[in-house]
Amino acid sequence: MPHAPVAPGEADLHTHSTVSDGTEAPAELLRQAARAGLWGVALTDHDSTAGWAEAAATVPETGVALIPGMELSTREGFSSVHLLGYLIDPLDEALLAETARIRESRLTRAEQIVRRISRDYDLSWADVLAQTAEGATIGRPHIADALVARGLVSDRSAAFSGILHPSAGYAEPHYAPDPLTGVRLIREAGGVPVLAHPGTRGAERIVPPARLKQLVDAGLFGLEIDHPENQASAKPRLRELAERFGLAVTGSSDYHGDGKPNRLGECRTAPDVVARLIAEGRGAAPVLPVRD
Repeated sequence: MPHAPVAPGEADLHTHSTVSDGTEAPAELLRQAARAGLWGVALTDHDSTAGWAEAAATVPETGVALIPGMELSTREGFSSVHLLGYLIDPLDEALLAETARIRESRLTRAEQIVRRISRDYDLSWADVLAQTAEGATIGRPHIADALVARGLVSDRSAAFSGILHPSAGYAEPHYAPDPLTGVRLIREAGGVPVLAHPGTRGAERIVPPARLKQLVDAGLFGLEIDHPENQASAKPRLRELAERFGLAVTGSSDYHGDGKPNRLGECRTAPDVVARLIAEGRGAAPVLPVRD
């Protein structure tokens, strides 16, 4: 008699590995998810699917379901907006071309930031590379880690509130498409798009309803409302918008290992929403453990 896949349960739908700016390899991330008692976890490294294979290979060992994903960088004016794309086709040509452009811009931006910082602090590009896993999407968190290693700041949070804060004058934006283009790219790649942590800037900075309707019309699936960095003042308004536009409500930790204080599984997505998300995905399949 064939094994049956495990029915969906609670999942943490936003995590990062060493492929982007997390501190744990994809396999270790799955092991940590098992320790946290999660049914499933989505690996959503920035603009990359390079960690999927390693994470998938660990599913039988851990018994934790893997929902392959990506956190796609987009930009609305001067504001960074992130989209979580689940179950995308990792070989979709349009998405591959766009993420390659974003990663190249991230790299160029990171090099420029380090050049600026090095005028005032003892920091080099070699210091940043020493904090970066091979093939990783290099970004500001790796610069932060280099600043920590050089003893210039105490941790990543101190780096981002100090030297890497925009007001310090060293940072600059990288290229990213607009959110509407991002939603369309994810859907055209067979994926399921969710707006990541939309309440981090408070109730006054939530995406306007007219713009949100455009994203919904393009295929937006949900809002990541249960997230440790969304401000409490923003959550009621976000839930109103989710109900108005028929959007799913997801919960995720945005886990980065030691790179952030966020705890794996501290915010979770309900089983019925996980099931709906899986049913909509067309580009890739979840990797599910099996039951005897």
